[in-house]
Amino acid sequence: MPEKTLFKSESKFNRAKIAAYLRSVADSLEAGDPITLKSGDKSVTVEPPERLTFEVEVEREGRIGRPGEMSVEFELEWDEGAAASGGGGELEIE
Repeated sequence: MPEKTLFKSESKFNRAKIAAYLRSVADSLEAGDPITLKSGDKSVTVEPPERLTFEVEVEREGRIGRPGEMSVEFELEWDEGAAASGGGGELEIE
C-alpha cells in the first residue's frame, strides 16, 4: 500500500524541550484527546484509538567500528477505523 506523508517536522532542540513535546503527546494519549501537530502553516490532527501499536527502534547509521549517527524512533500506529490488537512482548523503559 502506498505511503503518504501528511506532516513532517525536523528541528534541533535541547532534551528538556523534546521531553516537553513528548509529555504533551503522552498527556493527550492518556486523556483520550486528539493530538494536533503544527509547524508553520502546516498542521495535522490525529485521534489515536484506545489500543494501538507502539514501536520503538534504535538505529546506528555509519560504518561498523566508526562513529556514526544514533537515533531512537517512537512510532504509534493503528488502522483507521479499527483498534489494534496486541503484539510482541511488553516494552520496558528504564
